[in-house]
Amino acid sequence: MLYRASKIISVPVMRLLWRPQVEGARNVPANGPAILASNHLSVLDSFLLPAVLPRPVRFVAKNEYFTGNPLTALWMRGMGTVSIDRENASAAQAMLDSAAEVLKAGDLFGIYPEGTRSPDGRLYRGKIGVAWLTLTTHAPVIPVAMIDSDKVLPPGATVPRLHRIGVRIGEPMTFSGDPGRARDRREVTDRIMEAIQRLSGQEYVPMYAASVKAAT
Repeated sequence: MLYRASKIISVPVMRLLWRPQVEGARNVPANGPAILASNHLSVLDSFLLPAVLPRPVRFVAKNEYFTGNPLTALWMRGMGTVSIDRENASAAQAMLDSAAEVLKAGDLFGIYPEGTRSPDGRLYRGKIGVAWLTLTTHAPVIPVAMIDSDKVLPPGATVPRLHRIGVRIGEPMTFSGDPGRARDRREVTDRIMEAIQRLSGQEYVPMYAASVKAAT
């Protein structure tokens, strides 16, 4: 009920302000589990992607989003976002375990393999959690590219700007391998990032975005 209300309110506003151009929506299955693996340009990505799809997409978000701005918290709950404590040493595995439960229930789960927003609009090396997730649950991975969402709300900005955005959705990818084997996880992750890069056209940087942020 809350999800439907959130969509009814947000979708017309989003279409009016940012006129999203969606390509490849047919690649998202009408039912059954799937992992939407996207690049990450703006905090708005977790709002925009679910808004352009008919099926609910569940993401994880840090606890601060649920305890800060009341409107943001309401939206997060309405969209079924999973809260995670990023200060907890086991947060990464807890997120993956929560994601696995979402997929086992037959739902869509959204994940940003880069692990954080891009600091400069380029695409950074993916973390291997997405590979563990697909190899463990056998859910297909659907690569997604958010286009120009950073121009709507750049890092550090608090007020969204008017700019058209795009969402490009690739064909589902399936993988085989051992989720406990590091080499398999790395290979799968790299293939997913290659698919995202083809859709987004971003320059690829073979470094982790979090390391780049920490060094600046």
